Amino acid sequence: MNNYLQSSYSLDDAETVSVIDELPLWSAPFGLKLLDKIKYRKNITALDIGSGLGFPLLEVAMRLGNSCKIYGIDPWEVAVERIKTKINVYGITNTEINTGVAEKIPLPDNSVDLVLSNNGLNNVTDLKKVIREISRVSKTGSQLVFTYNTDRTMIEFYSVMEDVLREKNLFAEIEAMKKHINKKRRPVDEYKFLLEENGFAIKEILRDEFSLLYTDGTTMLNHFLIKLAFIESWKEIIPEEKQDEIFTEVEEHLNKLSEIEGVLKLTVPYVLIDCEKIRNNN
Repeated sequence: MNNYLQSSYSLDDAETVSVIDELPLWSAPFGLKLLDKIKYRKNITALDIGSGLGFPLLEVAMRLGNSCKIYGIDPWEVAVERIKTKINVYGITNTEINTGVAEKIPLPDNSVDLVLSNNGLNNVTDLKKVIREISRVSKTGSQLVFTYNTDRTMIEFYSVMEDVLREKNLFAEIEAMKKHINKKRRPVDEYKFLLEENGFAIKEILRDEFSLLYTDGTTMLNHFLIKLAFIESWKEIIPEEKQDEIFTEVEEHLNKLSEIEGVLKLTVPYVLIDCEKIRNNN
């Protein structure tokens, strides 16, 4: 059994959460683009959906200042407790973080001037209901700006995985992989439809990408970020009795690819969508 397949991390474990630093490796490329698009104004109420470990929630709170109030919401209880610690250490007084889901936002109708989400909306259970909730709490004229990574994320890995599965005639597993990708990385047109249906006008759609570089496949598969955030979902695609065999071959293919290319590159394309609430549907 490959060591990375044996790794098991619990996101409900306080010690594990205490050592996670999501900012440089994952959240920052999305978040820096988002921070540039926010309309910073005094005396507004803001909401961050999927606050994670506190970025960009706390950064936005500090940039808005004390004339503003910003709420955060996330179902990840241990991370919410970490955010509360950061709020205390940073001395932030304009922020309130809630444990909960975006399908049921604990704010009144027409109460929010700015909604932001940094790679969070793609992780909700019911996107349609979440967009409806965002519309409910948003004032007419409010801004909604969010980012998410697209279905071409880490295409280099998924292409190799598909090739290996196809060689083994594991076609059901290929379909499971595609469903996994689509569940987390929905098409832009699906977001556009839901946003417009719920009273938002799209002002801008920006596309960008960044890359994660590794010496080879072995290094990538043993990287903490990959083991923490990706390995378990990849394992779910493959029957347990075949996991060691399939991942060994995927690893070998990735290592050969890195020898040819000189490095293993995983591309992460993402989208930023900037909207304005133009009507109420209530």
